[in-house]
Amino acid sequence: MAKALVITPVKNSIETTLETAQAIKASSVPVIHKIFNDFSSAETKAALDKNAPKIGYELVHLEDVTDTPSPNYKLVLQMAQKEAVEKQLPLLVVESDVTVEKNTIEEMLRFLDGHQNAGLVGAITVGYDRKVNFPYLKFKDVTEKVIDTKRSLSFCCTLFSPEFLAAYDFMQLDQSKDWYDTFISKKAIELGHSNYVLMDVPVLHKPHGSRPWKQLKYKNPLKYYFLKFWKGMDKI
Repeated sequence: MAKALVITPVKNSIETTLETAQAIKASSVPVIHKIFNDFSSAETKAALDKNAPKIGYELVHLEDVTDTPSPNYKLVLQMAQKEAVEKQLPLLVVESDVTVEKNTIEEMLRFLDGHQNAGLVGAITVGYDRKVNFPYLKFKDVTEKVIDTKRSLSFCCTLFSPEFLAAYDFMQLDQSKDWYDTFISKKAIELGHSNYVLMDVPVLHKPHGSRPWKQLKYKNPLKYYFLKFWKGMDKI
């Protein structure tokens, strides 16, 4: 029986997406893994279709659900919350530039079982060198195994407790935004939950692999900030 509903929003980046899916498939606990294809290229769509039966994930092409252009993170969260609540499962977001380890999901679920007040539980992100990397550089010098934090969690690899899912309806999410990490982190605390980052549960993060255009922040910052502010991309 599945222990969690795991979702991965996808916009192209097929190589990292398949690495993500294969790692989730190899997890030590059974899960339902659902990939949401957010108007990727025809080549990516074909590759996702081809690999779904091989790897074992369920696949939703958002073009069959909505006419709204990418990004459709709000819709993905809303659809996933509805299914998780119906199935009485915790919801885990694993983005397409993250690779979990075999015991990652089991350890996150075990922590959740022991912390009934939890709203969100995040796995710490690391690079190939095993050092803490973006977006959790703010915690890179922490020595504790668990951080109880009021700072925003990233949804790179984040578990939503059933209690929080029951307390806040994602249909209320602001339509004007693209991403909801900061808002939902604050909402969980506002509703009396605690948010945690597990420093001893690392996941490999290949920063911005799921949104390649954001590499411009480092390669061409002027163009990045033009897209961000003038084109209204990446609203949080």
